[in-house]
Amino acid sequence: MSLNVIQTDIPEVLIIEPKVFGDDRGFFFESFNAQHFEASTGVKRTFVQDNHSRSARNVLRGLHYQIQHPQGKLVRVVIGEVFDVAVDLRKSSPTFGKWVGATLSAENKRQFWVPEGFAHGFVVLSEYAEFLYKTTDYWYPAHERSLTWNDADVGIAWPIQDPPILAAKDAAANKLADAELFD
Repeated sequence: MSLNVIQTDIPEVLIIEPKVFGDDRGFFFESFNAQHFEASTGVKRTFVQDNHSRSARNVLRGLHYQIQHPQGKLVRVVIGEVFDVAVDLRKSSPTFGKWVGATLSAENKRQFWVPEGFAHGFVVLSEYAEFLYKTTDYWYPAHERSLTWNDADVGIAWPIQDPPILAAKDAAANKLADAELFD
């Protein structure tokens, strides 16, 4: 079973559409199969942790990364809709400081592959959203960092009207110019 892989403006960040089988009873799809994921994307990773969050409309989580023990993330939405973003924090990358985003929803069943070396975040567009993600390394609070969501040097075009609802750590996040970065 192949996956439809959509390239983004940052080659390592991918949008993945699973093959969905549906009829009048509902639908079925494999949300993850290591062999199909690697064959379709060329990405070979071992995932060690699954996370599930629920957030209300206009909650913005992120932009998070771990400076040590960096995490690759395979993310998706099972209820609602979010705008999901990856920012390249690899100083040696030709796309350093650039971002890409995708709308993920329960309806479109898209997944977003965010590799190690990127900050990641999302804002909830629906009344609420439930967000699932697999990570390639464990969460280490001592190594977690946040990049500010509205840094003009990054210029993310968040599809929101009102200021987002942020956690205290995200409200105090660093701008790109002051952030710890990857080589």
